[in-house]
Amino acid sequence: MNWRRNLWTLAFAVMLSGSSYTMVIPFLPLYLLDIGASPQTVNMWSGLVLSVTFLVAAVLAPYWGRCADKSGRRRMVMRSGFSLAVVYFLGSLVRNPLDLFFVRLLQGFANGFVPAAMAIVAASTPKENLGFSLGIMQTTLLIGGILGPLAGGTLSHIFGMRLSFVVAAGIIFGGTLFVGWLVVEPETENQSACQETGSILGDLKTALANRQLVQMMLLLFAVQAVGMVLQPVIALYVAELQGTMDGVALKAGLVFSLAGIAGAIAAPIWGRLGQTRGFFKIMVIAFLGAGVFNLWQFFANDIYQFGILQFLYGLFIVGVFPAINAIAISSADADAQGRVFGLTTMANQLGQMMGPVLGGVISSWLGIASVFLFTGSILMLLGGLVFLVFMYRTCPREQAQS
Repeated sequence: MNWRRNLWTLAFAVMLSGSSYTMVIPFLPLYLLDIGASPQTVNMWSGLVLSVTFLVAAVLAPYWGRCADKSGRRRMVMRSGFSLAVVYFLGSLVRNPLDLFFVRLLQGFANGFVPAAMAIVAASTPKENLGFSLGIMQTTLLIGGILGPLAGGTLSHIFGMRLSFVVAAGIIFGGTLFVGWLVVEPETENQSACQETGSILGDLKTALANRQLVQMMLLLFAVQAVGMVLQPVIALYVAELQGTMDGVALKAGLVFSLAGIAGAIAAPIWGRLGQTRGFFKIMVIAFLGAGVFNLWQFFANDIYQFGILQFLYGLFIVGVFPAINAIAISSADADAQGRVFGLTTMANQLGQMMGPVLGGVISSWLGIASVFLFTGSILMLLGGLVFLVFMYRTCPREQAQS
């Protein structure tokens, strides 16, 4: 087994997965209008078709994580990849909003590509390279998230949204074939025992008894909720800053991509720093820095200041994910890493489902700019809580007891 080949193959596949996903998701409201949703109902349908996938994926994530440990993580990557290819292709055939709702529901069942890929990387990478490897995976996922909307927007503008679905299906299908050809999954000593004993309910009980894993799941939930609070309001905030709706979609897309570009640059660096300096320390710095620059966006006077602050925010927030994943992995045995990523994925999906709801409520009551005060304060609070946990873990009394 060549861990570097596994890493770079799966990183490329994850990039393709992120591209195929973001190639169609940002344009679903426009697609709904094309297939029969009225301007009065498009917001309702948008919320339904977005949230149903997150809900189903969150419910099934622990199951797919357990299946990854039982029958193989590589097999789970391929199951998810080929299923997503079918779902995306079906998306090109829908005729009305209800059809699209059911296709998005099926997409929730097909979820699990990225968590299973992460689990293979975590299991096959030497411990001294784990932070760097997880940083690379986070980077390629971000790159995919940047390239996807650009490709999807171009295709939908020239050929229509249906071709975007077809191309997304082809991209994820090709990435899955690469995984099947090149990735070799390491065997775990206790895999046979995992196949014979335990249950999903038992996994959840074990996870709840693992304080460190629960802490990481709560952090992932909070970070994803914060991110999804921000995404729906960025375009509106750009329009508010420039005082007109002219060109707002293009400018908001550019501003939004700045955080992704910054994250793609910084993720491997954060991973290496976490490996050498300690993941808890790095997480504190990342949370505090992201919170400061996020909150500062409330005071932006124009779109240029806002874009710079988005870039700086992206540099810091991306450091949270490799640290959380590495700490979560270290809290469980090697044979349970698929289940760990399944549980963290459940926390991710629930956060992504909850975030838009919070963003809509806050922006409706207090205005769009107030969202940045809320999210920035939450991120700084999380940094303070992580600092307190880190100090508790490293105090002399705890070391003596251990």
